[in-house]
Amino acid sequence: MHQTLGFIGGGNMAASLIGGLIADGWPSAKIHVSDPDAGRREHLSQLFSVQTHEQNEAIIEQCKIVLLAVKPQMMASAISPLQELINQQQPLLITIAAGIRLSDLSRWCNGYHNMIRSMPNTPALLQSGATALYADPAVSDANKDIAETVMRAVGIAIWVNEEAQMDAVTALSGSGPAYFFYVMQVMEQAGIELGLPEETARLLTLQTAFGAAKMAMESTDSPELLRAKVTSPGGTTEQALQTLHENGLQELFNKALHAAHRRSQQLAKEHGLQT
Repeated sequence: MHQTLGFIGGGNMAASLIGGLIADGWPSAKIHVSDPDAGRREHLSQLFSVQTHEQNEAIIEQCKIVLLAVKPQMMASAISPLQELINQQQPLLITIAAGIRLSDLSRWCNGYHNMIRSMPNTPALLQSGATALYADPAVSDANKDIAETVMRAVGIAIWVNEEAQMDAVTALSGSGPAYFFYVMQVMEQAGIELGLPEETARLLTLQTAFGAAKMAMESTDSPELLRAKVTSPGGTTEQALQTLHENGLQELFNKALHAAHRRSQQLAKEHGLQT
């Protein structure tokens, strides 16, 4: 039996989750969304046949599961006015806002603890996301199962044992799609410089990226072993990989992820200063 589920915020990530949940069998009649934008409410209502509301209070009053899908910098102002109602109704709160620590969310909710932090990434828009979750110790196993079910509707969902690991998740999978897009961009440009038509270079780049990811997902081999299997001694692939290695690609990626990790920690502190 599906419970009534609500979204505070009806942006792109909320829409992707709604679409995934409905495709996964969650009844649209049991999904509610609040958003201050009347046009956005109308769009979601027509697209998914969900219940929409202008006021966030309606979500807390009617839903046992509430996903907080507002922008991080708006979280405190959106949630603080609801703190009394939240403590009365006792919903499961799941935040999908990047950089919002549970300690800060709990403070804005007057000490509430039935909450889970999640970090999805943008491929969730295509039901191909990667989401990490961290639960407050007060959350029951049943509610953890519910949160995992919600996030699995748009991809894979993995639990982390420490909230501090969410900053590493942000650096790896949260920001990760952009890294791959950048690699695709430079590969496509290199193909054009080698004489390929732009459309040919693009299609070959995209299909190669898709095929490599599919092989890695469906294989029990590590990426290192898969790379070795397609690298013939003295061949073209070996020459390319040697050039990447000699020019410090591994070190550069390591520095990039550490920089993203530090920024994630900084943003969490900045968001936590909201009142």
